[in-house]
Amino acid sequence: MTSILLCDDQALVRVGLRKILELEPDTTVVGEASDGQEAVSAARRLRPDVVVMDIRMPVLDGIEATRRIVQERPITRVLMLTTFGLDGYVYEALRAGASGFMLKDAAPEELVAAVRVVHAGDAILAPGITRAVVEEFTRHAPHPNRELPAALQALTPREREVLELLVRGLSNPRICERLVISEATTKTHVARILQKLGLRDRVQAVIYAYETGLITPGDPS
Repeated sequence: MTSILLCDDQALVRVGLRKILELEPDTTVVGEASDGQEAVSAARRLRPDVVVMDIRMPVLDGIEATRRIVQERPITRVLMLTTFGLDGYVYEALRAGASGFMLKDAAPEELVAAVRVVHAGDAILAPGITRAVVEEFTRHAPHPNRELPAALQALTPREREVLELLVRGLSNPRICERLVISEATTKTHVARILQKLGLRDRVQAVIYAYETGLITPGDPS
């Protein structure tokens, strides 16, 4: 059973999210919060598996609330919601530790699937948000001559290959096809990469790769 905390300043939105999620036999809503500070307190008290977080909330915004929740309990995953597909806050929300980003107008089944994905330890970005993230990466890209950090240099050549494909958005099956390796081997490589780099999921790997200069916007895929 996946336990979920709903955080949105609009009561009607929370009611709608609760109805969608509680229709599923494997998810349960354990609490609600109407502002960012309440979200942090509720997450500390209820210890949910997944927090569904509105990015714009009073008292404490969703980005800072996410940062505090993830710092206190890294095992809790945060799925951000927004009505703005090209919201400039997307990049900062992901850097704060969010494991996924969905638009509020997504279909109910997409929301349910997203909750399951982030609970499983993976990450998700709604297609309409990807462009905004890449644009932010472009603005924040490091100097091309910047030296790669020691952690990246510690990766094996094969791990570097897997990381670069992962960052470009390839799924595990696609990585298997590209490198002609088994899915079990791919999963092992991904797990080791995240462990060596001290990252939690694929979204964090994407951010890390761009910020360190391993991948730069516009690189061929």
